[in-house]
Amino acid sequence: MRAIWGTFADPQFLELAVIASGVLLAGTIFFHHAEGWRYVDSFYFSVTTLTTVGFGDLVPKTDVGKLFTAFYILTGVGILLGLVKAVAAHTQEKSPLDRLFGKK
Repeated sequence: MRAIWGTFADPQFLELAVIASGVLLAGTIFFHHAEGWRYVDSFYFSVTTLTTVGFGDLVPKTDVGKLFTAFYILTGVGILLGLVKAVAAHTQEKSPLDRLFGKK
């Protein structure tokens, strides 16, 4: 758990978290206006799309929505993977007790 909390002190993680939040916010606003969805539905679609879950219950109907979604996936998935990688890197670090007792 300490490693996860230590992640928040990492500038790279914070930068990726801000960018990922911005991407989710941009997607939410875009889908609300372009597809006429409620903000909750737009946020839900943004999250399920970028996490590659894609339940299929919401689907863009407009051409601009479909084109944006393709671009959104190509850019957003990479950003979220970077965020997951930053968390994973911190969780793999040795704990202070491991270093103290010489565990590998």
